[in-house]
Amino acid sequence: MTASNTPPHVRIADIADHVGQEVTLKGWLYNRRGSGKVQFIHTRDGSGFIQCVMGKTDVSEEMFATARSLSQESSIIIRGTVHKEERAPYCGHEIHASAVELVAAASDYPITKKAHGDAFLMDNRHLWLRSRKQHVILRVRATLIKAIRDYLDDHGFLLVDSPLFTPNACEGTSTLFSTPWFDGSEAYLSQSGQLYQEATAMAFGRTYCFGPTFRAEKSKTRRHLNEFWMVEPEAAYMDLDQDMDLIEDFLCSIVGTALAKHGDELESVLERDLTVLKNVQKSFPRIHYDDAVKEIKAIQAETDDPELKQQLEIEWGMDFGSPHETELTKRYDRPIMVYGYPSAVKAFYMKKWEGRPEVSKSVDVLAPEGYGEIVGGGEREDNLDNLMAEIKRHELNMTDFDWYLDLRKYGSVPHAGFGLGIERTVAWMCGVRHLRETIPFARTLDRLRP
Repeated sequence: MTASNTPPHVRIADIADHVGQEVTLKGWLYNRRGSGKVQFIHTRDGSGFIQCVMGKTDVSEEMFATARSLSQESSIIIRGTVHKEERAPYCGHEIHASAVELVAAASDYPITKKAHGDAFLMDNRHLWLRSRKQHVILRVRATLIKAIRDYLDDHGFLLVDSPLFTPNACEGTSTLFSTPWFDGSEAYLSQSGQLYQEATAMAFGRTYCFGPTFRAEKSKTRRHLNEFWMVEPEAAYMDLDQDMDLIEDFLCSIVGTALAKHGDELESVLERDLTVLKNVQKSFPRIHYDDAVKEIKAIQAETDDPELKQQLEIEWGMDFGSPHETELTKRYDRPIMVYGYPSAVKAFYMKKWEGRPEVSKSVDVLAPEGYGEIVGGGEREDNLDNLMAEIKRHELNMTDFDWYLDLRKYGSVPHAGFGLGIERTVAWMCGVRHLRETIPFARTLDRLRP
């Protein structure tokens, strides 16, 4: 077939628009099965998956032999006619193939149909990304990222990037990656862009940053990564109640967008129960930390499981652990907002409650089903003297925060914001238990490759 009469190249994602037409498909062999009379060539092209059917009587003997010889993940070009077929796997369409061209053969592809261990799959992450499950997870991630940007852009927030190298810690130096700077000082990989967003919010009113953040926590739990992505909006003239209103509307919007686009494949490919995602509707329960502690104690008293009873031990002033968050969220059918955490378990910049300095104007959004905190935020301390006292109490270097203190010297106003972790949100939406599958290449305590 010459270039002049070659059928147009079409992506699988757009295949429904070409029913009855002859097309060219460029991709890779995902799977193949068949007999001496027909070959089912399951093909992926990055935008989706589709079944291509080639009958022996419809093509030359040489062409059919080529189809029968194809190995997993060989790169191929297929030409054929698009047919609507509800029974076909993947997308409700299939291609009746008239030609297949082998571009490059793959041999001994390491990820086969048999079960593989997590460590093996992570060692081959560069190839594991080609699987259908990972395809869905990372496309959900991309949709969420776009939905986040669209929401904030449409609600008056300006994207202003925060630096990744910082001279000081945002929440203490114990979990920071450090590196020597050119002048002999120590620089750190940012654990949050929030302090800089407070500066940009004072300049532009509403801003956000969106990018990688780094935590040097020596943790191996499924909830932790050492490099992850976070979006951090900040707004001038915003208090805690307005911040919670914003978070609620924001979450309903981005989850609704991702569910509308990916609901079918979340359910069919990932076997995700969509009930809890469909319940992400206003209004979220708002529970003061004081009442949350009482609820946890009540749950502890009710359980007959001695191990759980021990895990739920809590006194006022303690931060919540995974068992506390999991059992608490079981009482609700949607995410919950716990606000008013003890000041001692929150960062130095969090504003204290009027009349109760032991309580901070903070909020965490806890996702159902044991996924824990997906959003953390609150109102920032806008009083210069109070902020300086907190920096001293946390034994931080005052000089490192001279620019941050300027924000309270020159036109300080009430302001608030929050941070949402992309990987935790994707894990919750996809029903994935470990964050390592929600980022293209995970960086954890024991993994720096590939």
